[in-house]
Amino acid sequence: RGRLLLARDRVGKKPLYYALTAGGVTFASEIAALLEDPDVPREPDLEAIHHYLTLQYVPAPLTAFRAIRKLPPAHRLVWEGGSITVEPYWRLRFTPKLRLSVPEATEALLAHLREAVRLRLVADVPLGAFLSGGIDSSTVVGLMSELTGDAPKTISIGFEEESYDELRYARMVAHRFGTDHHEIIVKPDAVQVLPALVRHYGEPFADSSAIPTYYVSRAARSVVTVALTGDGGDENFAGYDRYVATRLARLYAGLPGGIRRLGARMLVRAAQRLAPPVNGKSLGSRMARFFEAAGLEPEERYCRWVCHFTTEQKAALCTEEFIRAGSFRPTSELLFGEGRGRSGSDSVDDLLALDVETYLPDDLLVKVDVAAMANSLETRAPFLDHVLMEFVARLPSGMKLRGLTKKYLLRRALRGWMPPGILRRRKMGFGVPLEMWLRRELREFARRASRPSAVAAGAISIRPTSAGSLTST
Repeated sequence: RGRLLLARDRVGKKPLYYALTAGGVTFASEIAALLEDPDVPREPDLEAIHHYLTLQYVPAPLTAFRAIRKLPPAHRLVWEGGSITVEPYWRLRFTPKLRLSVPEATEALLAHLREAVRLRLVADVPLGAFLSGGIDSSTVVGLMSELTGDAPKTISIGFEEESYDELRYARMVAHRFGTDHHEIIVKPDAVQVLPALVRHYGEPFADSSAIPTYYVSRAARSVVTVALTGDGGDENFAGYDRYVATRLARLYAGLPGGIRRLGARMLVRAAQRLAPPVNGKSLGSRMARFFEAAGLEPEERYCRWVCHFTTEQKAALCTEEFIRAGSFRPTSELLFGEGRGRSGSDSVDDLLALDVETYLPDDLLVKVDVAAMANSLETRAPFLDHVLMEFVARLPSGMKLRGLTKKYLLRRALRGWMPPGILRRRKMGFGVPLEMWLRRELREFARRASRPSAVAAGAISIRPTSAGSLTST
């Protein structure tokens, strides 16, 4: 019939790239494979670079190449007669809301979690799990232990820098569930893997946790063939600070202007004096970032909170040729386009819906897939079971974020089963002590990489004379 149908999984666990050519359509799971086709042009997509500088990943459907596109999660592509049609086949629905009491929702959640893990234990090869000591990976490990009756193999990584190291929490969980536990310490020389990672990603990608994710995948592959992960827990249960921030922003906006300004200054100053940094980020700087964006529209506010380079910073950093290349649409317009971030529920569910369709597939799952595939490891994420996701999405947002308590229902479900220290601990994220490394062991590496001659030879958008400011002390 001369008709081709391509489809990508619901949440983007696996990538799918395609390019229209004179001879038809070329598709692959890696950009590098498409570039082997001489009919696929190599011209860079400057708009994609513009959004990359904002987010530190290239959002779908864009890639760093104008001729190559990502097929978004939960979409199908039909090629016929030389043209293509791309359309969604599934979308996570947050309404109508389920009418369940907290005890009823807790019981149902545990049943869904057990089934999601059980389905992912089916294998004829050795299984294990990544274990960070966070709530999500600890939940998966606990259920693996319960369902198999064995000691699951768990793999954790740590750092010599104490403020970034989570091994004490991972050990707590490993001891609680009697796992066969393995650990690896990631040191500054780990950046030696960067050239290989660049080839695997095929386009700019700046999530620094790509480095430890690679090493935990390599360590896992030495003992198992399949590893379960905790990916998706934050996007299901409102685990990021920005979900709390969006709720606080509504309260802040209701205060008189004078009180807002005075209160913001006082709180930021107090936080700068009293609160120690967490993962290299001071509470004062985070609060200042919150107040700067709290009064903006939701779309712009979200981008201010997650952005790495603002419009003004990009103007100072990028070449005149790049700036003149086009009037790039705002990143917020791309992220919130086509109905994304519209849950039909409330502001918290709006952000959950947005992250499920953007940050999760374009950053987190890309990072895990590249690291795992580079080490011939298969990963499975129980929290991304679509039946579980559909159930959690339809719970009231107050069961996910209650007051300032993130993942409220999940924490409640784990009481009496998970070590209390795990339930009480502050979320750390998969941070890397990159700033410390760049100021110490990797100082010379950073200096060489940011030399004007090196930047001019490798960059299409960065002003060589400005690059040094990125690593200056």
